[in-house]
Amino acid sequence: MPTALLYDRLQFAFTATFHYLFPQLTMGLALLLLYFRTKALRSGRAHDREVARFWTKLFALSFAFGVVTGIPLEFQFGTNWARFSTFAGGVIGQTLAMEGLFAFFLESSFLGILLFGERRFSERLLWFASLALFLGSWLSAYFILATNAWMQHPVAYTVGVDGKLHTDSLVGLLTNPYLFWQFAHNMTAAVVTGSFTVAAVGAYYLLAGTQIEYGKTFLRTGVIVGALAAVLMLFPTGHENARQVFEYQPVKGAAMEGLFKTERGAGMLLVGQPNMETMTIDNPIQVPEALSFLLYDELYATVRGLEEFPRDEWPDNIPLLYYSYHIMATLGTLFVGVMGLALLLLWRGLLFGQPWMLWCVMLAAPFPWIANTAGWMTAELGRQPWLVHGLLRTADGASPLVHSGNALFTLLGFIGIYVAMGLLFLFLVGETIWHGPSPESDAGSRSRRDPAPDAVT
Repeated sequence: MPTALLYDRLQFAFTATFHYLFPQLTMGLALLLLYFRTKALRSGRAHDREVARFWTKLFALSFAFGVVTGIPLEFQFGTNWARFSTFAGGVIGQTLAMEGLFAFFLESSFLGILLFGERRFSERLLWFASLALFLGSWLSAYFILATNAWMQHPVAYTVGVDGKLHTDSLVGLLTNPYLFWQFAHNMTAAVVTGSFTVAAVGAYYLLAGTQIEYGKTFLRTGVIVGALAAVLMLFPTGHENARQVFEYQPVKGAAMEGLFKTERGAGMLLVGQPNMETMTIDNPIQVPEALSFLLYDELYATVRGLEEFPRDEWPDNIPLLYYSYHIMATLGTLFVGVMGLALLLLWRGLLFGQPWMLWCVMLAAPFPWIANTAGWMTAELGRQPWLVHGLLRTADGASPLVHSGNALFTLLGFIGIYVAMGLLFLFLVGETIWHGPSPESDAGSRSRRDPAPDAVT
């Protein structure tokens, strides 16, 4: 691989990975924030309003860092991937523009109302703003994923006389059959991140012996939503997403599973290391016939292995793709176990008094980020060597005038700046959580419907 192309890919991978640490939290929190605002509207209690206000602050922090770190990605389409932009700009330009115009401005405008209109606007308007924020956040994800789904499975395009691609159906582009399960899986994964974060902050407050009532609210909400989202992330969204990979990109599916040879009654690997010299899996532990059954509902269905496809169409880093997929799948299964156990303890009224479980919930908070990153790596590494599957190879999409030295210099610059930004984000989030909700600040805005503080449970 040419050095400049390697640095171009590393730069986009690093900036996209770092950027996605923030949107996955805001998309998950947007749903929870709508729930908290709905609860505040219905109860009218200061406690519920403060809960919504507290998470609005953390949402705003994540949103701001997400916007700042996402802007360089747009520029890289022009600087590092100019030939890709020239070739496919007539298609992806529409979805990216809609993401900016509709979703981004919707999010920004109504987030401002929630942040600065707390004492100026009614509870109904604040609830409407949180609804618009949720819609804007999820619409933003829809348009971005429509772009990615098109790169994974190009539809609704024509090739012009100039050799460039153009959209022949916007509806077809936005209803790409690859998009539905990809979007559903991605959003449930984002809700897992948001709910695990809410639950972890609640567990921290209970372990620290401070903000007890808020801690119970956070933990209760995070565990219920997290358990539901974790199950949905595995089935049906993860299951159906894997099925469509084998339908539209079978070589990617074979690489994900480490399936080098075509098998009838293929097993599902639980443990094993891909050996690229012998084209086998070392030390395999697998569930017999499980892969065939999960993909085709038949124990002895045939699953095509990598040997069925030309070598130049194999993903160029099969071990990394294989491990990314298995890390994602393993963590997803563990999430169901952790939140399922916490939900059982909550149902039996034991959760708040079990320090070991509170520690588990609190320490589990970073792992959804790891699972989401591994999932993104699975999707993108598996698409290689194509930039637009079947139409444009990655090597043909890079800018011809950006040399390796320039790409390396900007890559190092991004690493330095983003590390500093990451530390600043952690400091600001830590400060916000340390101070916690501030019920006394709500005294001036308490409505006539507020009960006495000691009535809050």
